Amino acid sequence: MDHLTILPPSQLSDTELVNRVLSGEKHLFEWIMRRYNQRLFRAGIAILGDDMEVEDAMQNAYINAYQHLAKFEHRASLSTWLIKILINECLAQKNKKAHFKVVNIEYHPENMSSMKTPSHILMNKEMGIALEAAIAHLPEKYRLVFMLREIEALPVKETGDILGIEEANVKVRLNRAKAMLRRSLGDDMKAHVYTFHLTRCDRLVNYVLNCIA
Repeated sequence: MDHLTILPPSQLSDTELVNRVLSGEKHLFEWIMRRYNQRLFRAGIAILGDDMEVEDAMQNAYINAYQHLAKFEHRASLSTWLIKILINECLAQKNKKAHFKVVNIEYHPENMSSMKTPSHILMNKEMGIALEAAIAHLPEKYRLVFMLREIEALPVKETGDILGIEEANVKVRLNRAKAMLRRSLGDDMKAHVYTFHLTRCDRLVNYVLNCIA
């Protein structure tokens, strides 16, 4: 029996999921989203800084990815391809917002209440808020590298491919980000930040599936 017919969707490879979605099994796109929601959310928050704006960007990015899934050539990982689409969507959303009002792209800890996520209920609130505030205060180019390398543990090469920079630059930016965070927090840094809560995950998945149905 073909193993593709007996494996649960959660155990299918990215390539198998993509091929089966393209073959007409649209519902399997849900498993692509669930697999990468957390990673895309953390990349998006590094650019937009607001969880609801990131959720909107993710919805648009997934719809865009679904519409262009046949163009995914597997030369890069599916994760890299999706994050690139998400980053482009976030930057477009940010630029569009800038046309309507002047925005201060610097983040300040005293204005961080909007960045609290439901995950704070389940984690050390004081440390979580302090760390998220410190990360948000990083300049964008350092914040994004820190999210991809330290929070999501992406390889240096994949991070460079996503951002369009050399591997050496990835390392430099990461070291500078860490140095800035140490000055803010000391060495007691935790990786469990900016969690994409299950309720939000379900809402986004259902929205996108309804759009592509």
